[in-house]
Amino acid sequence: MPLVDHMSLLSLRDWLAVGLIVSTWFIIGWLIEHPGAKRPSVTILMSERRRDWMKVFVTRDPRIFDSQILGGLRQGTAFFASTCLLAVGGVLALAGNTEPLRGVAAEVTDMAVPVLIFQLKLALVALFLTNAFLKFVWSNRIFGYCAVMMAAVPNDPDDPIAYHRAAQAAELNIRAAINFNRGLRAMYFALGALAWLLGPIALMIATAVVVWIVWSREFASTPRSILLLKDP
Repeated sequence: MPLVDHMSLLSLRDWLAVGLIVSTWFIIGWLIEHPGAKRPSVTILMSERRRDWMKVFVTRDPRIFDSQILGGLRQGTAFFASTCLLAVGGVLALAGNTEPLRGVAAEVTDMAVPVLIFQLKLALVALFLTNAFLKFVWSNRIFGYCAVMMAAVPNDPDDPIAYHRAAQAAELNIRAAINFNRGLRAMYFALGALAWLLGPIALMIATAVVVWIVWSREFASTPRSILLLKDP
């Protein structure tokens, strides 16, 4: 059967569900990174703490503590990047052998679903995971840039370039964290995209759940309340 005929098996609900999950992925990401001044997200609040960290870093002696923190952050990005690779491999393997999925689909609906439809649905999951992998890899690299910039900060806090370079290191740290968060969001949406295997309604419901989870952790979580506490 030609590809066009296979694509016609996707209903309007399918296309609306895909449009919903992709558009909400972009929208929630933009809202998190560009929130209103009166309701900052955890990402924005942590960006300010990262700038504070680099200011304190200038006068800290020795700086082993800072290198350990940065090393831990880089390990986190490497762990999630490798996890994404394994997940992508699993999705591709499943796309190459869809018999288990066809068995599940047969229990849900009497309609025979072509293999290509399952592969298209798994492709959406793979796209989210691939995006997450690229974000984690880029985050890891930027954390590396940050490490080099931190090493270039003079030990003398009275040096005129000390705080300037520390500020540069802070901005690199923030960019690395933003890309790390983007990778995490893509992984959340990849999990939500799996629901499409059960149909468009399931995908819409899963999208709503993922959006709620991501939104609540950025705008209505306990860590956010802690970050909002003012210094004495």
